[in-house]
Order: sequence, then structure tokens, then C-alpha cells
Amino acid sequence: MRKVYFLQTCDTCRRILNEVNITDFERQEIKSNLINVSQLEEMRKRSGSYEALFNKRARLYKSLDLKNKTLSEEDYRKFILEEYTFLKRPVFMVENNIFIGNSKNVIAALKEKIN
Repeated sequence: MRKVYFLQTCDTCRRILNEVNITDFERQEIKSNLINVSQLEEMRKRSGSYEALFNKRARLYKSLDLKNKTLSEEDYRKFILEEYTFLKRPVFMVENNIFIGNSKNVIAALKEKIN
């Protein structure tokens, strides 16, 4: 399985998608095609936690003052399902692996895996 979850309006996502060879990837734009419970569960299973999938740089994270609250795994799950911007992106699923976010290390590991 090769799939990528991304946000079309995100410059960083667009840059990474252009940088990485994703010709054989299924693509899901998360604003127009929201992630569902089973997709999120599969991502959590591969990543080990909902927190690993959670975008703490989202504007809503700051405006809701979530950094000053203690969030449980269930809270992270709920927020990701309610608001697409809470999913750290892009998320690449390659066979049984998951690559979350846009750090140089993550993208380098992704490129190594798919090449």
C-alpha cells in the first residue's frame, strides 16, 4: 500500500509532493476528502499514538490554548477527526511504514524507502 494524506493549500505539502516520486501513490487531499475513523486507526496503529499524528503547529491549537491543557490520546483522536488541520502532514504510508510530517529526517527516510 502506498498512500499520501496531504493538504492542497499547504505550500510545504506541495513542495514535498513535487520533491518525492509519488506516481504510484494513492492521494487523499484531507480538506476535500476528510479522513475517516478506519483511516485514522490505521495511521495510529502504524505510528503508535494519536499524538504522533497531531499537528501542534495548527492555528487552532494556539487559539484553543491546547498547549496549556493536558490532552489524552482520546482527545488527540477527537480533534483530528473533527478538524483536518490537526493532522500533521503530509502523512505517507508505504507498505507497513508510516512517515509523518515534513522534517528533513522524515522526508529523507521516505525517499530512501521508496527509491
